Amino acid sequence: MIVISEQDAMALVSVVDAIDAVEKTFAAMARGQARNYPVVREAVLYQDAVFGVKTGCDVSAPILGLKAGGYWPHNLPRGLTNHQSSTLLFDADTGRASALVSANYLTGVRTGAASAIASKYLSRRNSNVLGVIGTGVQAHYQLKATLAVRPIRTVHAWDPSADNLASFGRVVRGLGLDYVPQTERQAVAENADILVTVTPSQKMLVEKSWVRPGTHISAMGADTKGKQELDPALVASASLFVDELEQAITIGECQHAFAAGLITHRSFRGSLGAVIAGLCDGRRNQDEITIFDGTGVALQDLVVADLAVRQAVSRRLGCHVDY
Repeated sequence: MIVISEQDAMALVSVVDAIDAVEKTFAAMARGQARNYPVVREAVLYQDAVFGVKTGCDVSAPILGLKAGGYWPHNLPRGLTNHQSSTLLFDADTGRASALVSANYLTGVRTGAASAIASKYLSRRNSNVLGVIGTGVQAHYQLKATLAVRPIRTVHAWDPSADNLASFGRVVRGLGLDYVPQTERQAVAENADILVTVTPSQKMLVEKSWVRPGTHISAMGADTKGKQELDPALVASASLFVDELEQAITIGECQHAFAAGLITHRSFRGSLGAVIAGLCDGRRNQDEITIFDGTGVALQDLVVADLAVRQAVSRRLGCHVDY
């Protein structure tokens, strides 16, 4: 078995690499060559933690495995990040465990990759103003991934934390972009060609009336029952795309509009993978508002972990152990 540390994972998988890997597995999902298995997500009832297990298999690769981890809210004073995850890969031919990969960085980069792929296929090609609601660590991945697919020149951002806004601003300006920190969420939404929401919010943050025609929204924060970032009326009025439909209507951003009866299964144009694979239309005109509900699926985690393993073998990194 090969064991890949957090430091090695960061050195082995770039944002561009992750975009390519996630795009391919999304297309494999749409073609029926890859499948995510039911998610386990539970309150630990210890340390206020939430723990989950995501599993799946992409037979086109083949890649088989699971990611386990969750959110430990008291980690920062211990010098650890609150999100902690590990990925275990298996040999698809034998079922034997083959790799253990630290997945904290990889979870961030695969989430940014999914959002960027949505922007690549659903936003207007000339989109150059990025709006970001929530400027924590994940926003940094979102920024760098979006830059890989669209010619962003200006970034508007909002966060309840002034420290987060300032830290994010240093990154934005360091990349040579104009940075406009906003005190109101409305100003971010009104100025954005591409709007990324990436918060743990459990209440609406973006109202329908704020969003201009032609905007693309990647809603990346909702991945648990109760989380919410968008006005359900906005969701109901937009062209909807998902990573996985059943997750979107149960734990994703679409859960609220679906529960209220504002949307049904027929309201969704398709998965992002179906757009990539040419099985359904993406954006149809310059004025429609598109929303990608990114709940996060196991196959995103597995393909970036597999990429890290393959790169480690070719570059003689990682630690090999008997198992």
